[in-house]
Parts: sequence; C-alpha cells; structure tokens
Amino acid sequence: MKYQTTLLEDAIKKFYNHLNIHKPSQLDMREIANLLKIPIHFLPIHSRTYKGEIIIDSRLPPEVQWEDFGHELCHILLQYGNQIININTLFLEYQEWKANNFMLHFCIPTFMLQKYKIHTIKEGVPLIRDKFGVRNEIAVKKLIHFRNQLIQSNSKTTYWFYK
Repeated sequence: MKYQTTLLEDAIKKFYNHLNIHKPSQLDMREIANLLKIPIHFLPIHSRTYKGEIIIDSRLPPEVQWEDFGHELCHILLQYGNQIININTLFLEYQEWKANNFMLHFCIPTFMLQKYKIHTIKEGVPLIRDKFGVRNEIAVKKLIHFRNQLIQSNSKTTYWFYK
C-alpha cells in the first residue's frame, strides 16, 4: 500500500535530514537542541518555553521529557508570542493542538517508522515505544494516524467529501 505523507511529515523529514538524523537511535533531545543552538534546561517545574529556551520538567520520566521536548520545540520553531498574557483562549487551544500534533510526528518521524513492518497496532506499540522512546498512548496515536493515512492514500474516492 502507498502512504501519502502530510506536509508536516515532509517538513520533519527535511528537518531531520538537515540535521543528519536518519534513525531512531539518533533522536536525542540534548543533541538536537545543541544542533539548533536552543538552550535546554531540566528543572523541577512544568515543561515550557521561555525567551527562546526550552525548560523540561526534570521530575518526569524520559519518555514524557522527550514528548515535552517535541511539543515545546514546536512553540519555538513554528509559533510566536507569549501564551501567558493577552491570548485568545481558542487561539491558545489551537496552538496547543498544533504543538501536540507536531510532537507526534517529531518524536516518531514517519520516514523512520516506514522502515519497520508493522501489521497491527497491538504489535506496533511496543516496537515504537522501545525504538522511539515514547509512551504507549503516543505510539497508539501515531499508529492510528499512520493507518488512517494509508487508508486515505489508497481509497479511490474521497468519501468524506460526499458525506
């Protein structure tokens, strides 16, 4: 089956290729932050960005720290402004949704995932968890997205348009 990548998946592949990162074992937040010249700090406070720097909650397990890094990196690379003051609630929710979506594809890059033969979500979750260092729930979300893209890419008709 053919997989049609999204624009975000294409951008993340280009991003990682630019950083010369091609396999899951190279996915290291400290190294990525260093390559991007983005300061990263591990402190016992909620993860956030502050003045172009990333703060990761040091109390969290490594997989959640990795996910938080992907989320916060989106805020630095793709968004602008201070979410604490004078931001519309709907726009704030939109930014958070976008950052969560970015994290999903940043932490489990599709071009890397495609190198594995996965037949079911149940079989794919432990593989993704172990190879990409994410929680089970994030692995499930990525696999559902991947499956849905496969279905959409291989359907002859865009049924959603007619319903």
